[in-house]
Amino acid sequence: MWALRRVSLPLRKQGFSVGTSRASCANFFLESPQLGSDGFLPSKRLYTTNVLSKFSVDRRSLSSQAGTESSGEEDDLEDGFSKLETPPTAEVVQASNANDENEDELVSGPEISDEADIEPSQNELELSEIESDPNDKLSPRRRDVSALFKAILEFPGLSVHSALDKWVKEGNDLSRAEISLAMINLRRRRMFGRALQLSEWLEAHKQIEFSERDYASRLDLIAKVRGLWKAEKYVEMIPQSFRGETIYRTLLANCVGTNNLKKAEEIFNKMKDLEFPFTSFTCNQLLLLYKRLDKKKIADVLLFMEKENVKPTAFTYKLLIATKGESNDIAGMEQIYGTMKSEGIEPDITVKAVMAKHYASGGLKEKAEAVLKEMEGGNLKENRWACRALLPLYAELGQVDEVGRVWNVCMPKPRVEECMAAIEAWGKLNKIEEAEAVFDKMLKTWKRLSSRQYAVLLQVYTNHKMIEKGKDLVKRMADNNCEVGPLIWDALVKLYVEIGEVEKADSILRKAAVKNHKKPMFSSYMALMDQYSKRGDIHNSEKIFYRMRRDGYTARLRQFQSLVQAYINAKAPAYGLWERMKSDNIFPNKALLRQLSQVDPFKKTAVSDLLD
Repeated sequence: MWALRRVSLPLRKQGFSVGTSRASCANFFLESPQLGSDGFLPSKRLYTTNVLSKFSVDRRSLSSQAGTESSGEEDDLEDGFSKLETPPTAEVVQASNANDENEDELVSGPEISDEADIEPSQNELELSEIESDPNDKLSPRRRDVSALFKAILEFPGLSVHSALDKWVKEGNDLSRAEISLAMINLRRRRMFGRALQLSEWLEAHKQIEFSERDYASRLDLIAKVRGLWKAEKYVEMIPQSFRGETIYRTLLANCVGTNNLKKAEEIFNKMKDLEFPFTSFTCNQLLLLYKRLDKKKIADVLLFMEKENVKPTAFTYKLLIATKGESNDIAGMEQIYGTMKSEGIEPDITVKAVMAKHYASGGLKEKAEAVLKEMEGGNLKENRWACRALLPLYAELGQVDEVGRVWNVCMPKPRVEECMAAIEAWGKLNKIEEAEAVFDKMLKTWKRLSSRQYAVLLQVYTNHKMIEKGKDLVKRMADNNCEVGPLIWDALVKLYVEIGEVEKADSILRKAAVKNHKKPMFSSYMALMDQYSKRGDIHNSEKIFYRMRRDGYTARLRQFQSLVQAYINAKAPAYGLWERMKSDNIFPNKALLRQLSQVDPFKKTAVSDLLD
């Protein structure tokens, strides 16, 4: 299961042993080339299974001290695990900051919702490890829509309780099947606030007998709508007999969804103390978190899984493939892909898309094209579900004709996700008119678009510094009664930052957050902070750092890197930064250590020695 043949390359060059002996998946990661720029610190030593002084199987505990240096690679923090890397099952919480939007912002009218291929989040269908056919997830079939869900949407205002009272009064069906389908519909459209109201009403009116899975579903919704602190408090209210592994893994998944490393490890330790069985789901959550925040700990988790005999799933391999691709280790990526197939796990469309993406970014055009043709399956019309992945990937290769060919398959009767992918693809190819034409087709096809759809075109305008068109698009949103939320704020902030108007961008974000009482996205804050840092503006850099903390974003290495750079560019000493990082449990990597040495107020120089 875990075996991988080592690549026959010199150890000095690639970090692999010569020969064809078999090695575990964990050893494969530990022996892989570790590149500082990708969060892999240079190292010639081969780790052993005793590497985990804190991550000990015997102690059954996970410490954030395991691998004390944090990764320097946090680019994927801004957009989470990309859609192409999203598992085809309820394997992980979407890490997108769009979770913070009001439930109505990402909601389309019934016309768009029926066709929209919206990704479900954790606990949407069920809180289990059962994996479905990936083609089922991406297939073009229409999903069932609950009559109860329609009644909730059509009821005036946002009171789900009143809508349910009316539903029952009219003698309509309120079976568990109807409730489950309504909950699925609400979750798929990211209407978490309304889904939470539904759950609360059901318990208050004792319409169903709550099981552990029902409590877990409520917990998941509370975490999404009200935050982790409220979710933890809710766990204490769940009857002890229902406070099982499903409850805690749901809480863990939401910690991962918010990139809260300290809290995630705390929950994991709690699960061990309670002696819950180790599952691939739980381990995959840690792998996903460490992929974003501290790649060196991935090997620790793999060693742990191997010792506990936890079988890797398709999503485990998907994470490892993506991680290898991000570190430009194409040979390692291919080896994991081969191992996945040899273990009898057939790579799905998302795995192939990740492979193609990294082949393209690595300049391996022929290999990327071969994977894309494999994704098409010989007949694109029959494999229509692959189109939304193919469009941006062909654009990545700069192939205008191929993008046009794939879009022509979709154009007669397009789906929302295909349109969004096409807009992104045409934007990458600098085909602004084509991107606008696709957006206009969306407006004509569906009565109401969500802010998520508007944000795709707005991002195209941002990338091309087309500020006037960006402003006009936002005005069109307002005219069409589409609420402007964190996704749109993010695009507007980056639009103004791109043209050098950082103060204007800061003002827009601050006013929007105060007026709408919503939390801006992490990437919005970092766009501002990086720009202030480049100017050497310590005051405003510190202000952004404070605002992020105030809005609930836990401290990350990425923030401190930007903050320290502000001090460097201002040629000013930084007092107390080491203490601040220590209190936040942040451990500097080599790049940050070099930065800190430049602003050390107690640094000794030849001149300072003379003056002393």
